[in-house]
Amino acid sequence: MVLPPLLFLLNMGRIMKLTPFHLAVQVRDIDEARDFYGSKMGLAEGRSAKDWIDFNMFGHQFVVHLNAQLGKTGKISNISNAVDGHGVPVPHFGVVMNFDDWEVFAQKVSRFIDDFVIEPHIRFKDEAGEQGTMFFSDPSGNALEFKGFRNIELELFAK
Repeated sequence: MVLPPLLFLLNMGRIMKLTPFHLAVQVRDIDEARDFYGSKMGLAEGRSAKDWIDFNMFGHQFVVHLNAQLGKTGKISNISNAVDGHGVPVPHFGVVMNFDDWEVFAQKVSRFIDDFVIEPHIRFKDEAGEQGTMFFSDPSGNALEFKGFRNIELELFAK
């Protein structure tokens, strides 16, 4: 039996089912983060407290934590790395999705993202690993990348 590479991983000699990630990032304002991730991006809110919020980011546990030291206008710092003629922010995070969902999501975020770091576009057109990709930042400066593949299992790690 052949197992799809994204559903199962070989880890330390045993097969494991791929499970959701947990990621926590700093934000400058909890209400601003709730508006951006919850209202605008449409991520469902899970548990929360005065200084943090859990969000369901496409099945993954994504948590924002208040960093009051950033102040109301502060930003998370990152660097930019040259990739395919674009300045890719590092660090960044996001989700890989099927291409149709990526297109719908790109249209959705285009309604409220004024300044993409990298506009939605197709990378590796007609090559192995062809993908839709886009980069944008949340109000606190956390850089996000969302990718879309027509066949994730075959294309995600294609060379």
